Amino acid sequence: MKAWSAPEVPQLPGPGQVPMVHDQASGARRLSARGPDARLYVCGITPYDATHLGHSATYVAFDLLGRAWRDAGLAVHYVQNVTDVDDPLLERAEQTGEPWQALAQRQTELFCEDMAALRVLPPEEFVGAVEAIPYIVEAIEVLRGRGGAYDVDGDIYFPVAADPAFGQVSRLSPGQMRELFAERGGDPDRPGKRDPLDSLMWRHERPGEPAWDTAVGRGRPGWHVECAAIALKYLGMGFDVQGGGSDLIFPHHEMCASAAQVLTGEAPFAHSYVYQGMVALDGEKMSKSKGNLVFSSQLRGEGADPSAIRLAVLAHHYRDDWEWTPAGLAAATNRLNRWRTAALRSGAADAGKVLQGVREALAADLDAPAALGVVDAWADETLAGGGTDEAAPELVRDVCDALLGVVL
Repeated sequence: MKAWSAPEVPQLPGPGQVPMVHDQASGARRLSARGPDARLYVCGITPYDATHLGHSATYVAFDLLGRAWRDAGLAVHYVQNVTDVDDPLLERAEQTGEPWQALAQRQTELFCEDMAALRVLPPEEFVGAVEAIPYIVEAIEVLRGRGGAYDVDGDIYFPVAADPAFGQVSRLSPGQMRELFAERGGDPDRPGKRDPLDSLMWRHERPGEPAWDTAVGRGRPGWHVECAAIALKYLGMGFDVQGGGSDLIFPHHEMCASAAQVLTGEAPFAHSYVYQGMVALDGEKMSKSKGNLVFSSQLRGEGADPSAIRLAVLAHHYRDDWEWTPAGLAAATNRLNRWRTAALRSGAADAGKVLQGVREALAADLDAPAALGVVDAWADETLAGGGTDEAAPELVRDVCDALLGVVL
Protein backbone atom coordinates (compact mmCIF):
# COMPACT_ATOMS: atom_id res chain seq x y z
CA MET A 1 0.00 0.00 0.00
CA LYS A 2 1.38 3.41 -0.97
CA ALA A 3 1.67 6.08 1.73
CA TRP A 4 1.66 9.83 1.17
CA SER A 5 4.73 11.77 0.06
CA ALA A 6 7.18 13.10 2.64
CA PRO A 7 7.72 16.86 2.93
CA GLU A 8 11.24 18.24 2.96
CA VAL A 9 12.49 18.68 6.52
CA PRO A 10 15.12 21.35 7.25
CA GLN A 11 18.38 20.25 8.88
CA LEU A 12 18.96 22.05 12.17
CA PRO A 13 22.36 22.95 13.61
CA GLY A 14 23.77 20.59 16.22
CA PRO A 15 22.23 17.38 17.58
CA GLY A 16 18.84 17.18 19.24
CA GLN A 17 17.84 15.01 22.18
CA VAL A 18 16.18 11.59 22.26
CA PRO A 19 12.86 12.20 24.09
CA MET A 20 11.78 10.57 27.29
CA VAL A 21 8.18 9.29 27.03
CA HIS A 22 5.57 7.99 29.43
CA ASP A 23 5.32 4.20 29.22
CA GLN A 24 1.87 2.83 30.02
CA ALA A 25 3.15 -0.62 31.01
CA SER A 26 5.57 0.61 33.67
CA GLY A 27 3.83 3.85 34.56
CA ALA A 28 7.18 5.65 34.31
CA ARG A 29 9.11 7.79 31.87
CA ARG A 30 11.53 5.88 29.69
CA LEU A 31 14.01 6.77 26.99
CA SER A 32 12.03 6.45 23.76
CA ALA A 33 14.84 4.87 21.72
CA ARG A 34 17.82 2.90 22.94
CA GLY A 35 20.13 2.83 19.93
CA PRO A 36 20.91 4.46 16.60
CA ASP A 37 17.85 2.83 14.99
CA ALA A 38 14.46 3.89 16.37
CA ARG A 39 11.54 1.55 15.66
CA LEU A 40 7.93 2.77 15.91
CA TYR A 41 4.59 1.09 15.25
CA VAL A 42 1.43 3.21 15.33
CA CYS A 43 -1.95 1.59 14.72
CA GLY A 44 -3.67 3.01 11.67
CA ILE A 45 -7.24 3.63 10.63
CA THR A 46 -10.13 1.40 9.70
CA PRO A 47 -10.95 3.29 6.50
CA TYR A 48 -14.66 3.81 6.54
CA ASP A 49 -14.85 7.38 7.87
CA ALA A 50 -11.52 9.21 7.90
CA THR A 51 -9.95 11.49 9.23
CA HIS A 52 -11.45 13.06 12.36
CA LEU A 53 -9.53 15.25 14.79
CA GLY A 54 -8.93 12.34 17.15
CA HIS A 55 -7.02 10.61 14.35
CA SER A 56 -5.16 13.79 13.49
CA ALA A 57 -4.11 14.31 17.11
CA THR A 58 -2.72 10.77 17.31
CA TYR A 59 -0.64 10.94 14.14
CA VAL A 60 0.58 14.47 14.88
CA ALA A 61 1.73 13.31 18.33
CA PHE A 62 3.80 10.45 16.97
CA ASP A 63 5.04 12.67 14.16
CA LEU A 64 6.58 14.83 16.89
CA LEU A 65 8.39 11.77 18.20
CA GLY A 66 9.67 10.83 14.75
CA ARG A 67 10.84 14.39 14.12
CA ALA A 68 12.67 14.53 17.46
CA TRP A 69 14.33 11.18 16.73
CA ARG A 70 15.51 12.39 13.34
CA ASP A 71 16.77 15.63 14.88
CA ALA A 72 18.79 13.52 17.34
CA GLY A 73 20.43 11.75 14.40
CA LEU A 74 18.56 8.45 14.69
CA ALA A 75 17.50 6.30 11.74
CA VAL A 76 13.70 5.97 12.06
CA HIS A 77 11.78 2.89 11.01
CA TYR A 78 8.07 3.68 11.27
CA VAL A 79 5.34 1.17 10.43
CA GLN A 80 1.60 1.82 10.27
CA ASN A 81 -1.22 -0.54 9.32
CA VAL A 82 -4.57 0.06 7.64
CA THR A 83 -7.38 -2.30 8.71
CA ASP A 84 -8.91 -2.44 5.25
CA VAL A 85 -11.22 -5.36 6.02
CA ASP A 86 -13.18 -5.46 9.27
CA ASP A 87 -16.75 -5.41 10.58
CA PRO A 88 -17.20 -1.59 10.77
CA LEU A 89 -16.01 -1.18 7.19
CA LEU A 90 -18.28 -3.94 5.91
CA GLU A 91 -21.25 -2.56 7.84
CA ARG A 92 -20.75 0.95 6.41
CA ALA A 93 -20.42 -0.46 2.90
CA GLU A 94 -23.67 -2.36 3.31
CA GLN A 95 -25.44 0.77 4.62
CA THR A 96 -24.30 2.94 1.72
CA GLY A 97 -24.31 0.36 -1.06
CA GLU A 98 -20.70 1.14 -1.93
CA PRO A 99 -18.42 -1.88 -2.52
CA TRP A 100 -16.27 -2.35 0.57
CA GLN A 101 -13.05 -2.30 -1.46
CA ALA A 102 -13.98 1.04 -3.05
CA LEU A 103 -14.94 2.52 0.32
CA ALA A 104 -11.65 1.39 1.88
CA GLN A 105 -9.61 2.79 -1.00
CA ARG A 106 -11.45 6.12 -1.05
CA GLN A 107 -11.14 6.70 2.67
CA THR A 108 -7.50 5.60 2.74
CA GLU A 109 -6.73 8.09 -0.02
CA LEU A 110 -8.51 10.83 1.95
CA PHE A 111 -6.53 9.90 5.06
CA CYS A 112 -3.29 10.19 3.09
CA GLU A 113 -4.35 13.61 1.77
CA ASP A 114 -5.05 14.77 5.33
CA MET A 115 -1.70 13.49 6.62
CA ALA A 116 0.17 15.17 3.78
CA ALA A 117 -1.65 18.46 4.43
CA LEU A 118 -0.77 18.26 8.14
CA ARG A 119 2.89 17.56 7.23
CA VAL A 120 2.92 14.24 9.06
CA LEU A 121 5.98 12.30 7.94
CA PRO A 122 4.86 9.04 6.30
CA PRO A 123 5.72 5.57 7.58
CA GLU A 124 8.36 3.52 5.84
CA GLU A 125 5.80 0.70 5.64
CA PHE A 126 2.09 1.42 5.21
CA VAL A 127 0.48 -2.01 5.28
CA GLY A 128 -3.11 -3.06 4.66
CA ALA A 129 -4.64 -6.02 6.47
CA VAL A 130 -5.56 -7.63 3.15
CA GLU A 131 -1.99 -7.57 1.86
CA ALA A 132 -0.80 -8.85 5.26
CA ILE A 133 -2.97 -12.00 5.18
CA PRO A 134 -0.07 -14.32 4.21
CA TYR A 135 1.97 -13.48 7.30
CA ILE A 136 -1.09 -13.24 9.53
CA VAL A 137 -1.89 -16.83 8.52
CA GLU A 138 1.72 -17.85 9.11
CA ALA A 139 1.55 -16.34 12.60
CA ILE A 140 -1.65 -18.24 13.40
CA GLU A 141 -0.09 -21.49 12.23
CA VAL A 142 2.91 -20.97 14.52
CA LEU A 143 0.61 -20.08 17.42
CA ARG A 144 -1.32 -23.30 16.88
CA GLY A 145 1.89 -25.24 17.39
CA ARG A 146 2.64 -23.36 20.62
CA GLY A 147 -0.69 -23.66 22.37
CA GLY A 148 -1.68 -20.19 21.26
CA ALA A 149 -4.76 -20.99 19.16
CA TYR A 150 -7.94 -23.06 19.34
CA ASP A 151 -11.12 -23.45 17.31
CA VAL A 152 -14.69 -22.43 18.13
CA ASP A 153 -17.13 -23.47 15.40
CA GLY A 154 -14.52 -22.92 12.71
CA ASP A 155 -13.28 -19.59 14.09
CA ILE A 156 -9.79 -19.43 15.60
CA TYR A 157 -9.18 -17.80 18.98
CA PHE A 158 -6.10 -16.75 20.93
CA PRO A 159 -6.15 -18.04 24.55
CA VAL A 160 -4.93 -15.29 26.86
CA ALA A 161 -3.86 -17.94 29.36
CA ALA A 162 -1.06 -18.89 26.95
CA ASP A 163 0.81 -15.70 27.89
CA PRO A 164 1.86 -15.45 31.57
CA ALA A 165 2.46 -11.71 31.02
CA PHE A 166 -1.10 -11.01 29.83
CA GLY A 167 -2.35 -7.84 31.55
CA GLN A 168 1.02 -6.16 32.00
CA VAL A 169 0.43 -3.56 29.27
CA SER A 170 -2.91 -2.20 30.53
CA ARG A 171 -2.49 -3.06 34.23
CA LEU A 172 -6.26 -3.49 34.51
CA SER A 173 -8.22 -5.83 36.74
CA PRO A 174 -10.03 -8.83 35.17
CA GLY A 175 -13.34 -7.05 35.72
CA GLN A 176 -12.16 -3.89 34.01
CA MET A 177 -10.80 -5.94 31.14
CA ARG A 178 -14.05 -7.80 30.61
CA GLU A 179 -16.08 -4.58 30.63
CA LEU A 180 -13.82 -2.90 28.07
CA PHE A 181 -13.60 -6.04 25.96
CA ALA A 182 -17.38 -6.04 25.55
CA GLU A 183 -17.42 -2.30 24.75
CA ARG A 184 -14.61 -2.44 22.19
CA GLY A 185 -15.51 -5.20 19.81
CA GLY A 186 -14.87 -8.29 21.92
CA ASP A 187 -17.24 -11.21 22.47
CA PRO A 188 -16.82 -12.24 26.12
CA ASP A 189 -20.11 -14.16 26.22
CA ARG A 190 -19.59 -16.38 23.17
CA PRO A 191 -20.22 -20.06 24.04
CA GLY A 192 -17.30 -22.41 23.53
CA LYS A 193 -14.55 -19.97 24.46
CA ARG A 194 -12.09 -21.06 27.14
CA ASP A 195 -11.89 -17.59 28.67
CA PRO A 196 -14.23 -14.62 28.11
CA LEU A 197 -11.20 -12.50 27.15
CA ASP A 198 -9.87 -14.82 24.44
CA SER A 199 -9.73 -12.89 21.17
CA LEU A 200 -10.70 -13.79 17.62
CA MET A 201 -7.76 -14.29 15.25
CA TRP A 202 -9.47 -15.78 12.21
CA ARG A 203 -13.15 -15.49 11.28
CA HIS A 204 -14.48 -18.40 9.25
CA GLU A 205 -16.33 -17.31 6.11
CA ARG A 206 -19.91 -16.06 6.57
CA PRO A 207 -22.37 -15.65 3.70
CA GLY A 208 -21.91 -12.36 1.91
CA GLU A 209 -18.61 -11.51 3.62
CA PRO A 210 -15.18 -11.32 1.95
CA ALA A 211 -12.99 -14.35 2.54
CA TRP A 212 -9.66 -15.78 1.43
CA ASP A 213 -8.52 -19.38 0.98
CA THR A 214 -5.63 -20.03 3.37
CA ALA A 215 -3.88 -22.77 5.29
CA VAL A 216 -6.07 -22.00 8.33
CA GLY A 217 -9.31 -22.12 6.36
CA ARG A 218 -11.38 -19.79 4.23
CA GLY A 219 -12.11 -16.56 6.07
CA ARG A 220 -10.57 -13.26 7.12
CA PRO A 221 -8.24 -12.04 9.89
CA GLY A 222 -9.05 -10.58 13.29
CA TRP A 223 -7.78 -7.15 14.25
CA HIS A 224 -5.31 -7.89 17.08
CA VAL A 225 -3.32 -10.58 15.31
CA GLU A 226 -3.18 -8.29 12.26
CA CYS A 227 -1.10 -5.67 14.05
CA ALA A 228 1.02 -8.26 15.86
CA ALA A 229 1.93 -9.96 12.58
CA ILE A 230 2.65 -6.71 10.73
CA ALA A 231 4.84 -5.35 13.53
CA LEU A 232 6.82 -8.59 13.77
CA LYS A 233 7.23 -8.75 9.99
CA TYR A 234 8.72 -5.28 9.66
CA LEU A 235 10.12 -4.37 13.09
CA GLY A 236 10.70 -7.59 15.02
CA MET A 237 10.30 -8.08 18.76
CA GLY A 238 11.35 -5.47 21.29
CA PHE A 239 10.83 -2.46 19.05
CA ASP A 240 11.01 0.91 20.75
CA VAL A 241 7.48 2.35 20.81
CA GLN A 242 4.00 0.96 20.28
CA GLY A 243 1.68 3.93 19.84
CA GLY A 244 -1.94 4.87 19.31
CA GLY A 245 -4.93 6.45 20.97
CA SER A 246 -5.51 5.60 24.63
CA ASP A 247 -8.62 3.58 23.70
CA LEU A 248 -6.24 1.00 22.17
CA ILE A 249 -4.53 0.12 25.45
CA PHE A 250 -7.10 -2.59 26.04
CA PRO A 251 -7.94 -4.86 24.41
CA HIS A 252 -5.99 -4.10 21.26
CA HIS A 253 -2.44 -3.56 22.43
CA GLU A 254 -2.72 -6.02 25.28
CA MET A 255 -3.81 -8.71 22.82
CA CYS A 256 -1.17 -7.77 20.24
CA ALA A 257 1.58 -8.04 22.84
CA SER A 258 0.41 -11.39 24.17
CA ALA A 259 0.00 -12.96 20.73
CA ALA A 260 3.49 -11.80 19.70
CA GLN A 261 5.06 -12.99 22.95
CA VAL A 262 3.56 -16.46 22.64
CA LEU A 263 4.39 -16.57 18.94
CA THR A 264 8.08 -15.75 19.42
CA GLY A 265 8.72 -16.98 22.96
CA GLU A 266 10.28 -13.59 23.67
CA ALA A 267 9.28 -10.49 25.62
CA PRO A 268 8.53 -7.65 25.55
CA PHE A 269 6.69 -6.96 22.32
CA ALA A 270 7.51 -3.25 22.63
CA HIS A 271 9.90 -1.40 24.93
CA SER A 272 7.40 1.40 25.61
CA TYR A 273 3.64 1.79 25.13
CA VAL A 274 2.75 5.42 24.46
CA TYR A 275 -0.75 6.85 24.08
CA GLN A 276 -2.49 9.94 22.77
CA GLY A 277 -5.41 11.16 24.91
CA MET A 278 -8.97 11.28 23.64
CA VAL A 279 -10.38 14.29 21.78
CA ALA A 280 -13.96 15.26 22.63
CA LEU A 281 -16.66 17.31 20.94
CA ASP A 282 -19.57 18.82 22.87
CA GLY A 283 -18.57 16.96 26.02
CA GLU A 284 -18.24 13.48 24.48
CA LYS A 285 -15.27 11.62 22.99
CA MET A 286 -15.21 11.86 19.21
CA SER A 287 -16.39 8.50 17.97
CA LYS A 288 -17.33 7.08 14.60
CA SER A 289 -20.07 5.06 16.26
CA LYS A 290 -21.59 8.21 17.82
CA GLY A 291 -21.04 10.35 14.75
CA ASN A 292 -19.87 13.39 16.76
CA LEU A 293 -16.92 14.10 14.52
CA VAL A 294 -14.97 17.02 13.14
CA PHE A 295 -12.95 16.05 10.07
CA SER A 296 -9.58 17.44 9.06
CA SER A 297 -10.69 17.53 5.42
CA GLN A 298 -13.84 19.43 6.40
CA LEU A 299 -11.79 22.09 8.21
CA ARG A 300 -9.43 22.42 5.27
CA GLY A 301 -12.39 22.69 2.92
CA GLU A 302 -13.73 25.55 5.04
CA GLY A 303 -10.43 27.40 4.61
CA ALA A 304 -8.51 26.44 7.74
CA ASP A 305 -4.75 26.54 7.28
CA PRO A 306 -3.34 23.04 7.93
CA SER A 307 -0.60 24.58 10.08
CA ALA A 308 -3.31 26.20 12.23
CA ILE A 309 -5.08 22.84 12.60
CA ARG A 310 -1.77 21.33 13.65
CA LEU A 311 -1.14 24.15 16.15
CA ALA A 312 -4.62 23.66 17.60
CA VAL A 313 -3.68 20.04 18.28
CA LEU A 314 -0.21 20.87 19.62
CA ALA A 315 -1.68 23.32 22.13
CA HIS A 316 -2.56 20.21 24.21
CA HIS A 317 -0.13 17.71 25.69
CA TYR A 318 -0.48 14.46 23.79
CA ARG A 319 -1.39 12.45 26.90
CA ASP A 320 -4.22 14.78 27.95
CA ASP A 321 -7.87 14.35 27.05
CA TRP A 322 -9.21 17.59 25.58
CA GLU A 323 -12.12 19.08 23.69
CA TRP A 324 -12.09 20.47 20.16
CA THR A 325 -13.76 23.89 19.84
CA PRO A 326 -13.93 26.56 17.13
CA ALA A 327 -12.33 28.92 19.65
CA GLY A 328 -9.31 26.62 19.85
CA LEU A 329 -8.85 26.76 16.08
CA ALA A 330 -9.28 30.54 16.10
CA ALA A 331 -6.60 30.87 18.80
CA ALA A 332 -4.27 28.63 16.80
CA THR A 333 -4.85 30.72 13.67
CA ASN A 334 -4.02 33.90 15.60
CA ARG A 335 -0.88 32.25 17.00
CA LEU A 336 0.20 31.16 13.51
CA ASN A 337 -0.33 34.64 12.10
CA ARG A 338 1.67 36.17 14.95
CA TRP A 339 4.56 33.77 14.41
CA ARG A 340 4.53 34.42 10.68
CA THR A 341 4.54 38.18 11.22
CA ALA A 342 7.52 37.89 13.56
CA ALA A 343 9.34 35.61 11.11
CA LEU A 344 9.09 38.30 8.42
CA ARG A 345 11.02 40.87 10.49
CA SER A 346 14.45 41.73 9.15
CA GLY A 347 15.81 41.91 12.69
CA ALA A 348 14.60 39.63 15.44
CA ALA A 349 15.31 38.30 18.88
CA ASP A 350 17.99 35.62 19.32
CA ALA A 351 16.76 32.32 17.87
CA GLY A 352 19.31 30.10 19.61
CA LYS A 353 17.12 29.90 22.69
CA VAL A 354 14.19 28.88 20.47
CA LEU A 355 16.12 25.92 19.10
CA GLN A 356 17.30 24.89 22.56
CA GLY A 357 13.94 25.47 24.22
CA VAL A 358 11.89 23.55 21.66
CA ARG A 359 14.33 20.64 21.77
CA GLU A 360 14.21 20.55 25.56
CA ALA A 361 10.41 20.66 25.60
CA LEU A 362 10.07 17.76 23.17
CA ALA A 363 12.69 15.76 25.07
CA ALA A 364 10.49 16.03 28.18
CA ASP A 365 7.72 13.64 27.10
CA LEU A 366 6.92 15.57 23.90
CA ASP A 367 5.70 18.66 25.76
CA ALA A 368 4.28 20.47 22.74
CA PRO A 369 2.51 23.23 24.75
CA ALA A 370 5.86 24.17 26.32
CA ALA A 371 7.48 24.17 22.88
CA LEU A 372 4.78 26.51 21.55
CA GLY A 373 5.38 28.76 24.55
CA VAL A 374 9.06 29.07 23.60
CA VAL A 375 8.15 30.29 20.11
CA ASP A 376 5.46 32.57 21.56
CA ALA A 377 8.06 34.26 23.77
CA TRP A 378 10.39 34.78 20.81
CA ALA A 379 7.57 36.23 18.69
CA ASP A 380 6.51 38.58 21.52
CA GLU A 381 10.07 39.84 21.97
CA THR A 382 10.60 40.27 18.24
CA LEU A 383 7.32 42.09 17.64
CA ALA A 384 8.07 44.38 20.58
CA GLY A 385 11.20 45.49 18.73
CA GLY A 386 13.71 43.40 20.62
CA GLY A 387 16.77 42.06 18.84
CA THR A 388 18.71 42.75 15.68
CA ASP A 389 19.61 39.21 14.60
CA GLU A 390 18.98 39.08 10.85
CA ALA A 391 19.47 35.28 10.70
CA ALA A 392 17.00 34.56 13.51
CA PRO A 393 13.78 34.49 11.44
CA GLU A 394 15.15 31.80 9.12
CA LEU A 395 16.30 29.63 12.02
CA VAL A 396 12.94 29.97 13.76
CA ARG A 397 11.15 29.01 10.54
CA ASP A 398 13.39 25.95 10.28
CA VAL A 399 12.81 24.99 13.93
CA CYS A 400 9.03 25.25 13.55
CA ASP A 401 9.10 23.23 10.35
CA ALA A 402 11.60 20.53 11.38
CA LEU A 403 10.46 19.92 14.96
CA LEU A 404 6.83 21.07 15.09
CA GLY A 405 5.77 20.46 11.48
CA VAL A 406 4.45 24.04 11.24
CA VAL A 407 5.18 26.14 8.16
CA LEU A 408 5.79 29.87 8.76
